[in-house]
Amino acid sequence: MKKTLNILNRIASDVQLMFRRPVREQYGALCYRVKKKQPAVEILLITSRDTGRWVIPKGWPMDGKSAAAAAAREAWEEAGVKGTIRTTPIGSYNYLKGLSHGLKVDCRVRVFPLAVDDLSKNFPEKDERRAEWVSCPEAASRVQEPGLKDLILAFERTMLAEIAANGAPDA
Repeated sequence: MKKTLNILNRIASDVQLMFRRPVREQYGALCYRVKKKQPAVEILLITSRDTGRWVIPKGWPMDGKSAAAAAAREAWEEAGVKGTIRTTPIGSYNYLKGLSHGLKVDCRVRVFPLAVDDLSKNFPEKDERRAEWVSCPEAASRVQEPGLKDLILAFERTMLAEIAANGAPDA
């Protein structure tokens, strides 16, 4: 009996692997600013359009745009921010993206820091989302994805170390 259950478990596992879709890639912008009076980093979080949970601006690859440029474009469309984006990601995190027809797909989001220079009052998704500047620990507590929580906290440590060493962040 035990041998039969092991075989059935192996078959079930193999069937799951056969139907598993490849991870889809997205690009996200970790929009930040550094407070001048005290060394503190703030993150701009936005709400998702469907569930209202706290997220960072992110989206699919765009033809003719680098990954960093696509992340910067998403930051503009979803949060109305512009600034200097680093071309090297600080890391990535995974999450399940719900699609319009109910299917959920695995997504890996490569995250690029964006030093915010300008906030616009008018941008494409202005009426569809809320945005808030929060401390890094607060941002980490609001987002649901464990990998994103870790990236935010690691980013804060890196930025504070840069500020301590150089007196100014490296944008």
